Amino acid sequence: MKTWRNASLAVSAAAVLALTTACGQDNGDQAPAGSVGAAAPAGAPAENGSGYGSGYGSGANSQAAAAKPAGQLAVWDSKEFGKVVTDSEGFTLYRFDKDTANPPKSNCEGECATAWPVVTAEGAKPPAGVDASLMGVLTRADGTKQLTIDGWPMYRYAKDTKPGDANGQGVGGTWYAAAPDGKKAAPTNGGDEGAGEEESAADDGAATENEGAGASADAAGLSVRKDPKLGDIVVDKNGMTVYRFQKDSAWPMKTACTGECLEKWPVVAPVDKNDTEGISTKGYVTFSRPDGLKQQTIDCWPLYTFAGDKKPGDTNGQGVGGTWYAVSPEGKLVGASK
Repeated sequence: MKTWRNASLAVSAAAVLALTTACGQDNGDQAPAGSVGAAAPAGAPAENGSGYGSGYGSGANSQAAAAKPAGQLAVWDSKEFGKVVTDSEGFTLYRFDKDTANPPKSNCEGECATAWPVVTAEGAKPPAGVDASLMGVLTRADGTKQLTIDGWPMYRYAKDTKPGDANGQGVGGTWYAAAPDGKKAAPTNGGDEGAGEEESAADDGAATENEGAGASADAAGLSVRKDPKLGDIVVDKNGMTVYRFQKDSAWPMKTACTGECLEKWPVVAPVDKNDTEGISTKGYVTFSRPDGLKQQTIDCWPLYTFAGDKKPGDTNGQGVGGTWYAVSPEGKLVGASK
């Protein structure tokens, strides 16, 4: 198995502050946005017949069979399932009990891979705080490079139609959402409760194989996520969507989000320029707000997150009040009419 090495509230309503730095001037080269291409779907005949579980039926189609790129992974802390790994679009990742981790091997082919699209390794990066050495690559029979976590091949589920869905959990008694350590997601510290000793041994073997192959690496402080509806948008290190407020201004730099507004729209704290990926560094400066908070900007526009977004992939703040919008890698409003 090939293993990656990854490098990683009260202020006046009219509060105004103009920075003396040259906002709008180019403060550095724009980092290239990472592009992730989808690999061809797996299509070899299934060896295990219907053993991959029921429930794929009408939810599966030729489009669903296409392999899905992983991109920047994130962790969703679900009350029902515990910590669950999601891909860059916020979709739940799954593991299959009939696969093996040591050696890494997929037993989901043909019709199974239509119901459970392969998650490819291209562009994949570990979630914040997750050991990068747990991530690896499995080369399938058709050449597709499949993402593995601690040796376990990763999949999506065709019947998950939006970020946060976990309709594949428990299907056929063999499919489970994946935890950040590659085990089955569980709401308690019990981990892979009920898993057999054989699986534990496989997990341990895969961990040994990966040991020392990479260092722990967090997600970049600000990076780019490809949203299915909005396209490329900026997210913070936790995978949460970053927003701009149309009533703010960049030069002179002003904030119109004050007082109670900040409870719904927390500021994005300063992020070192070297801790970004795919983000324009033009006007990448820290805004010293009149309330004393330090706020990150792109192209001198103050950045926020939204309290109504509960998990990575949420974009509940998009278009709120006709004034709040997600941010492009260049700092532009995404989806605004002007």
